[in-house]
Amino acid sequence: MRVVEITQFGPPEVLQVKEREIPVPGQSEVLIQVDAAGVCRPDLMQRQGFYPPPPGVSDVPGLEVGGTIAACGSDATDYQIGDPVCALLAGGGYAEFCVAPVGQVLPVPEGWSTREAASLPENIFTVWENIFRRARLKAGETILVHGGTSGIGSTAIMLAREFGATVITTAGTEGKCQSCLSLGANASINYKTKNFVAETLHLTDGQGADVVLDIVGADYIQRDIDCLARDGRISIIAAQGGDHATFSVTSLIKRRGTILASNMRPRSPEEKAVITRDLRSQVWPRLAPKTGFRPIIDQIFTFAEAAKAHARMERSEHIGKILLIPAAL
Repeated sequence: MRVVEITQFGPPEVLQVKEREIPVPGQSEVLIQVDAAGVCRPDLMQRQGFYPPPPGVSDVPGLEVGGTIAACGSDATDYQIGDPVCALLAGGGYAEFCVAPVGQVLPVPEGWSTREAASLPENIFTVWENIFRRARLKAGETILVHGGTSGIGSTAIMLAREFGATVITTAGTEGKCQSCLSLGANASINYKTKNFVAETLHLTDGQGADVVLDIVGADYIQRDIDCLARDGRISIIAAQGGDHATFSVTSLIKRRGTILASNMRPRSPEEKAVITRDLRSQVWPRLAPKTGFRPIIDQIFTFAEAAKAHARMERSEHIGKILLIPAAL
């Protein structure tokens, strides 16, 4: 089978198409014939040498796929060969075939294609776990989402609105702010021309946001606290601005605030299976009609164009999910 390998750590051009043996699923795994793989920020970090796969996981990048079941392990009885599925992976998605623990596999939502479903797993697992399970966003509350046009951001906008929250986003251009509004955000702030703290407080009549989804870290943390409502929660899922942050503990105490942080890839299949069950029961029924929540595909590249896909994400030109497909368009 063809895979996209990281031939050495470095720029996007180190991604090359190579040949490997088709993997064999373990007893609690399925083999998926991949129609499309989502491109995620962690893939870029792995390519640069900053985010190695967990022990025992394929060194081929790729954390989410959509495709069809090609084989099942002896204990993977939930699916049959030919079933259309999508799956969250710890690695190995940039390939014509990949294996996935059956507890991390979900059926393709009604009315979605397998390519469209490839845009779901990494984003929706991350958003559901960090906004709803950990930060406990509820209907009637307000969430501030940084990076509203990213895959994570667009998913957060649509899912938060679907569950009755008010959504404020930040983005770096007026065009991206308009895209956030078209996805369902109630308001969008251009962080390059406006102070998002002042704007958030103005939009909430001085109350602040109940939840902040932060992908930046660093100096954003104090500003997140400054626009936080009483008993508000900050959920940190990335540190694109850097690892180190300085903030006033007193300002957090005065708001009775909570700072949460988590990652997804190193978690055990058992932990991820809990989220899978939650998604299937609470979220998947809302995806079938493709009403408020819909697939947002930015651009599709072939495996041979993987370097172009990574370069596009690095330039932050995308709105929604970038996909890789094995065959020609």
